Amino acid sequence: MDYKKYFSEDTFNFMRSPVREIFKRVDLNAIYSFAGGYPSAETFPLDDIKELSTEVVDKYGSNAFQYGATQGLTLLREVISKRYGVEMDRVQITTSSQQGIDVCTRVLVDPGDVILTSSPSYLGSLQSFKSYRADIVGVAYNGDFEHSWRQTIEDVIQSGRHIKFLYMIPDFQNPSGETLTENERKILVSLAEEFDFLIVEDSPYRELRYEGEDVPTMYSMAPDRVLHLGSFSKIFAPGFRLGWIIANPGLLDMIYVCKQSLDLCPPIFDQYLAAEFMGSGRLDANLAKSKALYKSKRDLMLTLLEKYMPEGVRWTHPEGGLFLFLTLPEGFDSVAFYEKSLSAGVAYVSGSFFYPDGSHRNTMRLNFSFMSPQKIEDGLKLLGDLLADEV
Repeated sequence: MDYKKYFSEDTFNFMRSPVREIFKRVDLNAIYSFAGGYPSAETFPLDDIKELSTEVVDKYGSNAFQYGATQGLTLLREVISKRYGVEMDRVQITTSSQQGIDVCTRVLVDPGDVILTSSPSYLGSLQSFKSYRADIVGVAYNGDFEHSWRQTIEDVIQSGRHIKFLYMIPDFQNPSGETLTENERKILVSLAEEFDFLIVEDSPYRELRYEGEDVPTMYSMAPDRVLHLGSFSKIFAPGFRLGWIIANPGLLDMIYVCKQSLDLCPPIFDQYLAAEFMGSGRLDANLAKSKALYKSKRDLMLTLLEKYMPEGVRWTHPEGGLFLFLTLPEGFDSVAFYEKSLSAGVAYVSGSFFYPDGSHRNTMRLNFSFMSPQKIEDGLKLLGDLLADEV
C-alpha cells in the first residue's frame, strides 16, 4: 500500500539524521565510535540519582508523578533563575533542549522565512528548520567576521526575504568546537538590533569549559532579543530529557501555549530530581569531575591526532565541549569514505551534514567524550591508517 498520499507536505521536508542512522545499524560499544554526541557514562551521578530518587518520593510523594505546569516545575524554574541570575518568569522548562530549538522555530517561523546560522551548524537544528520549511542561510566567516554577516544579511533583505532569527551555538560549537569571542557576540547582537531579527542562542555545552575564560552570553547583552537555550543532557544525564529557555515573558507566553499542544508538561519526576541535584550543590561537584575527565580526553585526542593523522589533515582546538572538527585535503570525500571506515570498525560524522548547502565534504566531526582513552587511541590509529591510503 502506498502511504505517501496520506502524508502532509511538511513530512517531505523531514531530514534523516545520519548519526541516528548509524545507531540503527551498529552497536556503538562494538566499534570505535567518534560519531555521536554522547557524554561519558562515567559522568552520570548514579549514586546521587539513587539517593535523590528516594528523597524526592519521600519529600514530594504523589506530586512527583502527577501532571504539572506547562511552563515547568516552579522549584526547578526557581533554581535555574537563581543559578543564572534571571527572573523566574523568564524561565520555561522544555522536554530536552532539542525541543527548545523546535518550539522556537514552530512559534517564530513561517514557510519561506529566513533563519541565519553559522556554516557549519548543529545538525539537529537544521533538521528542525527544514521541517518547518524555513530558508536556511549559512554564513561562513573566513576573514572579516562583521563583513561576512552584514553582507549576507543585506543580500537576504535585498532579495525580498524576511529574516526571523539567527541561530548560534556560541560556546564550543557543535560540530566545530569553536567559541565566539565577546566582540563577535556583540557584532551579532548589534546586527540583530539594526536589522530587527531575534537570536536563538543554544548553549548546551557552556558549562563544559576546560581552558580559557568564560565569555558573556548574547542573552546578557540583549535579554529582550535573545532566547537562550540550556540543557541538562551534558551536565546531568541525557536520559532525563530536560532543558530550558530563558527569554522575555512576551516570547515565552506563546511558547507556553504551543507546548500545551506538544506534551502538556515536561516530565515531573525528572524535574524534581534536576531541581534537587542543581540546587543542592551536587551539580557543581559532579561538573568538576566531568570537566577533568573531558579535558583529559580532549588533550589525549589532540596528542593522538598529531601522532596518527596523515599529512595535510587539520583540526580545531576546542576550549570545551565534546567535539573536534577535522579538515582533510581538497578532493577527499568523507561521505563516500564512510562505508569503508565503518566496515573497518570506525564511525564518524561527515562534516558536510552540518552545512546547510551540503558542502565541505572534506570535513568530519569527531567526538572525544564517549569512548575510553584506550579506545580513543585504538580508533584514531585505525582511522589514521585508513585515511593514509586516501589522502
